[in-house]
Amino acid sequence: MQNANVLLRKLNTDKGHSFGAWQTFAGAHLSSTLARTGVDWVLIDCEHGNIGGMLAEILHRGLLFTKTTLDNEMHDAVRAVASCDVSPIVRIPENQGWMVKRALDAGAHGILVPMLRSIDDAKKVVLNAKFPPRGIRGFGSPFSTGSFNTRPRLNDWDYLTNANDSLLTIVQIETREALNNVEDIAKVDGIDVLFVGPFDLGNSIGHPIQGDYDPELEIAICRILKAAKQAGKKSGIFCSDGDMAAKYAKMGFQMISVADDFSSISNGVEAAMSKVTRPSMRI
Repeated sequence: MQNANVLLRKLNTDKGHSFGAWQTFAGAHLSSTLARTGVDWVLIDCEHGNIGGMLAEILHRGLLFTKTTLDNEMHDAVRAVASCDVSPIVRIPENQGWMVKRALDAGAHGILVPMLRSIDDAKKVVLNAKFPPRGIRGFGSPFSTGSFNTRPRLNDWDYLTNANDSLLTIVQIETREALNNVEDIAKVDGIDVLFVGPFDLGNSIGHPIQGDYDPELEIAICRILKAAKQAGKKSGIFCSDGDMAAKYAKMGFQMISVADDFSSISNGVEAAMSKVTRPSMRI
């Protein structure tokens, strides 16, 4: 099962570099399209993306949606990515146990948990992500095994006995509080990757991103990288393009995004339009 988790396998190679794409639009066809670009993983964004994964919370507010409808978008994306032998990683909206369970039960190869603040937050993630005796995750989903391309086909028992060591628990360091506690967060058993969210981190420490990163933000990013290395954990960072991804890969980061669907689509169309709207091409 560990070898079937492409991201985990890549992280455990000599260089440990893995590159991924960020999905914010719903749609299984988009998921598989992103997965066929050569990336190792696709991040299915149920926090800021337009992908269903928050239905239960909407239901609590009395609105007429069904849990199945919104959750289906996340399930479909996970299965579409996995069918391309690429790791589906789900960013859940917040650090809630039921959100962890729904993502992993859908077959995600890992979860990314935003807005961590404390050591207790990190321990809570691990508790909800692991089966007993390491955690309290319940077993029973019929969908989890289907997102791992193994021969013979992964059965329920194999999934249950291997999941704790084969699924990735990734936490975002993007608040001042998490930065101040990053060395201790990195030491929490069961946390696999410290992932930098540079935009929220910059906002939180008083250096919002307006072009080039402020030197203080770069120092903070380096501190997170160092904390991960010292604790024997992996490190990741959100990058919006290939040039930025190459920069942070050279620094030593291992789980790195190279593009997102929204920017890729809009930039691609704008680039095409620029060729037909310049003065020499106007009809």
